[in-house]
Amino acid sequence: MRGALDWLDNRTGYKGLVHEALFENVPGGARWRYVWGSTLVFFFTVQLITGTFLWMAYSPGTQTAWESVYYIQNHMWGGWFLRGLHHFVAQAMTILLVLHLMQVVIDGAYKAPREVNFWSGVILLLLVMALSLTGYLLPWDQAGYWATAVSTNMVAISPGIGQGLQTVVVGGSSYGHHTLTRFFALHAGVIPGGIIAFIVAHIYLFRRHGVHPKEPRRGPDQGFWPEQILRDAVACLAVLLVVIFFILRYHGAPLGAPADPSEQFAAARPEWYFLFLFQLLKYFPGSTEIIGAIILPGLLLLLLIAMPYFGKWKLGHRFNLGFMFALLLGAGLLTWLAVNDDKNDPEFHAAEVAAERDAARAVDLAGHGIPITGALSLLREDSYTQGPRIFARNCASCHRYDGHDGMGNPLPKDSISASDLKGFGSREWIARFFDPEEIVGPKHWGGSALKDGDMVAWVLEHASDDATAGAKDSLHKVQLALSAEAGLNSQVALDKRDGLLIAEGRVMLRDPKSCAECHKFYEAGGTGSPDLTGYASREWLRAFIADPAHERFFGDNNDRMPSFGPEKTLSDKEIGMVSDWLRGEWFVSPVKK
Repeated sequence: MRGALDWLDNRTGYKGLVHEALFENVPGGARWRYVWGSTLVFFFTVQLITGTFLWMAYSPGTQTAWESVYYIQNHMWGGWFLRGLHHFVAQAMTILLVLHLMQVVIDGAYKAPREVNFWSGVILLLLVMALSLTGYLLPWDQAGYWATAVSTNMVAISPGIGQGLQTVVVGGSSYGHHTLTRFFALHAGVIPGGIIAFIVAHIYLFRRHGVHPKEPRRGPDQGFWPEQILRDAVACLAVLLVVIFFILRYHGAPLGAPADPSEQFAAARPEWYFLFLFQLLKYFPGSTEIIGAIILPGLLLLLLIAMPYFGKWKLGHRFNLGFMFALLLGAGLLTWLAVNDDKNDPEFHAAEVAAERDAARAVDLAGHGIPITGALSLLREDSYTQGPRIFARNCASCHRYDGHDGMGNPLPKDSISASDLKGFGSREWIARFFDPEEIVGPKHWGGSALKDGDMVAWVLEHASDDATAGAKDSLHKVQLALSAEAGLNSQVALDKRDGLLIAEGRVMLRDPKSCAECHKFYEAGGTGSPDLTGYASREWLRAFIADPAHERFFGDNNDRMPSFGPEKTLSDKEIGMVSDWLRGEWFVSPVKK
């Protein structure tokens, strides 16, 4: 073995390289403050390894990117851990870079003759941030898509070349397949190649000038091996354990719903270490945006680059220290303000809840197979996902759904002019409708012209506290029968149990002296009021939403509700999806029943 190693050394000189690397002199001895550089190299190596394995399963395309990440996260052996390691190490590297930069500035290791080494470190910081920025889009989920749209729009405001540069970055006039391939090429090839080149240059310059000792020296000089290497290894292990904790805590990296360019995402935010810039832009609206997006960051970067020149003087070094601490304090304050603004923003919270719901739903649906059109098509044809969106866009100007617009956004109480449709057709909903106080309250007809109609008068007369026990019992049976017409899946067992009561209620619904005096119910009844045959069933509700002014329903008594079908406001598919959602019926995985 010795002979083989001697032969290899004779051809390569590796022993000299190893000796030079391991036994470099450390003035003043090994110190914990020197660990950050080695820790960064270690974790960048981790990123190269994990990124390579992720690359093997990832497919950059608008119909394959999310789908391949879903496969990695949910089906590939250890994929969730691999992806989580890549995700959280990226965040750790940003923190480690800041710590390393602060250590260099505090120790004065940026001064002559180490200026070029310092500048290469600044470039490495920018490259790592660019690496994070390009990687955020690659899962092609809602968060990454809309956050990237914001960042690339900032490119467009660059004077002169902005629009052209944005077109090059995006790969056209809109975000799509070419955007993904460009960002993937940058993330997996160009930027890592640049980082490797600058790490080599950084280490070469570091070796050329040696360690800048922190005065006063605490002890005699030592070799890099074993004292400093031991400290570096402990630091790497400690940070790795923290990363593993977060991987296990969050079960890997998050994956939102597939990117949908047609659905604005109010909760889109960059990674936490870019929140300071996101918050800064809020203070420069409209035409002043260029100040927050380009001018101020550019000036701060120029000051950072000029620090070696300021550091020639003692006062200049103090200025540099103050500048760095002020920069960190300012970034921290802006980050806190961004988090606090979101914490107190109901729209943001509603968007987050909807995003979590859609993400879980996408994974659930994808588990039963992804069509060639991609996972997004699963959500676009899903009542559970699309129903509340259709409701919010077309119905929430008058109606509510449990007090909100269907998407969780609270709405002004004084704008309620029609029924709250949460639980529509259920026994509970109908029971409230026949309550004298509820029917004229905000959850039913309190804000509608119908509150002065015959139906309200009938309820006030026959369902009051003065009604006899027999009348109340009869009304209860009518309610059960009316709800049974809906055929709700959630009430199948109850309807079967109460079959006799429901049958009696149907007899009363046909009574010409009662409900059938105004309403049609199968072969019995009159006209002028909504037909109760199949009330709240899927067919009834679809027909009602399509044309409430039809003679089958309100006819000329319709109170402002649009005819979504004849007016072509909604397609048949959209009417079907919102109907199913209002009835609480959508595809449910068998294992979750």
